[in-house]
Order: sequence, then structure tokens, then C-alpha cells
Amino acid sequence: MDRLNGLLAFARTAELGSFIAAGRALGISASAVGKSVARLEQELGVRLLQRSTRRVGLTEEGRLFNERVRRILDDIDDAEAMLSRTRETPHGRLRISTPIVTYHLLLPVLSEFMARYPEIELDIDFNDRIVDVIEEGIDVAIRSGELPDSRLVSRPVGPFRMLLCAAPSYLERHGTPGEPADLIRHFGINFRFLNSGRLLEWPFITGSAEPQIRSKLTCNNMEALKGATIAGLGIACMPDFLVREALLDGRLRTVLDDHIDGRGQFRMLWPSNRHLSPKVRVFVDFLPERLAVAANMTGAKSRAPKALKPVSP
Repeated sequence: MDRLNGLLAFARTAELGSFIAAGRALGISASAVGKSVARLEQELGVRLLQRSTRRVGLTEEGRLFNERVRRILDDIDDAEAMLSRTRETPHGRLRISTPIVTYHLLLPVLSEFMARYPEIELDIDFNDRIVDVIEEGIDVAIRSGELPDSRLVSRPVGPFRMLLCAAPSYLERHGTPGEPADLIRHFGINFRFLNSGRLLEWPFITGSAEPQIRSKLTCNNMEALKGATIAGLGIACMPDFLVREALLDGRLRTVLDDHIDGRGQFRMLWPSNRHLSPKVRVFVDFLPERLAVAANMTGAKSRAPKALKPVSP
């Protein structure tokens, strides 16, 4: 029990950055927190925290130890949740890792989830880096593309489509391409993946000749990509949920709709060797259902405007 208290004191201090804040969170004094961490350091024979007058930070050994401790405490939380199912009230912190651009999908529905499950605390990391779900103690990750890790269970969240878009002002100046070959007279705005450094390929139908387009701008942020496209700098490839509002209000138009096949799928992932806790179960059940409803409502209200008719540049 003393060792568990030491782990709790250390983990909360590492998270909050001070003994005082950790003591408040744990309902004990800052002095008691400090003594628990000191005893833990003495038992381990290594310094875990760097103390200063303003803040407490992790040493390199402390950072590595904290990653393991978080997983241990999560397992304890899951075990407690399993034994308390009769309460039927999912609770605790839910750690989610998801690509930056997906906030367009998640934020509109998260308020409903939080109202339905008020005892769940969401901890969301919007980040495009590759994460190790098991090693980093992630409860649920949302990703697209191929998912070869056999240690993970996956479930579809919802489909999306990649679209080629341009601003009406750009199309008025340069004309609207009617065939992929017309892109040789246009400027492209490219997206570069942060992890691999490769460029996002535009999803032309298989068998089409590789179109040639002059690069006007390359960036690694989808919001910047959308902003540059709305500003009329060129044609860009973006997911439908990112540009939906801009298409509906006329700031953007799609081009070459009949020549691209940009279907994609987001999936939720979680470790296969861990008990599916109530907080994870309600989230993986809620999200696909709610996003499907939202997509149907959006589709029923309006359809995105068609591209302008091709004109000679």
C-alpha cells in the first residue's frame, strides 16, 4: 500500500508539476506528497524529479518511469471499473489520440458525450505523429489507412472522401479543369505528412495518367492548406468534413469530381489484451453512431455545390 501511495503521489506530481497541486488532487498535504516521492526515489535508488522553487519537473529516468507508472495505474483503474460495473456509471480519465484535423468531426458531438457521461474526463491529444497505443497508455486512438498492428482491436468510425477544391476567385482567373490533363495549367497546394515527409497523393481513379501540376505551396497543416485554398492560391486535396462549410457557403468549389476516388475510413483502435473498461466501451459505441447521425443530418440539409463548368483558360 505504501508503494502504491508513492506511485500515486509521483504520477500526480509529474502530471501537475508541483507537490502542492498534487496534494490538493490527492486530498493530502504537499509535505506528505513530497515524503512519499522521496521514499519511492530512495527505494529505487534514482532521482525521479528535479525540484526548483517554482516547479517540479521529471528527470529522464523519471520520464521513462512515469510512462510505466501511468499504465499500471490505468490497469488498476480498469480493474476497479470492472468490479464496479453494477454502478453502470462509466468514470475516470479517457485518453484519446487522434489526428489534428479530426477536431472538425469530434468537437460537434463531444458535448453530448460529456453530458451523457459526466463522470468521464476526456484527455484528447490532437496530434499527427505515430503513437504506440500500448506503450503510451492510450485508451483509444483514431487513425486512417492501413492498421497492421495485431495487438490492437479496431472498429470503423465513419467514412470520408478526399476532394479537390479551389476558390471561385481562383477558378475565375485560371479556369476550371475539365480533365486531369488540364491541371498542367494550374497551381497546386500540397500537404506534406509530418512523420514521413511524403506528399499526400491526389486520389485519381486508377488507370488515369499521372496529372502534372505546378506546386504553389506545400505545408504540413490541413487548416493552413484550407486557408490557402480559400485565399485563391491554387487547387488542394482535402477531406470532405474539413471543407464542408466552405463548400456550402460558396468559399470553395470542388473540381474533377468524376476523376477522383478519394474514399477513406477512420478507425478506432485499442489494445486487444486489456479488459475493455466501461469508459472505453461507451466511447467506442457512441462515436460511430453519433457521427453517422450527424453525417445523415448534414446530407439531408444540403449538398455541396457542384464545380463550375469548365471554361477555356
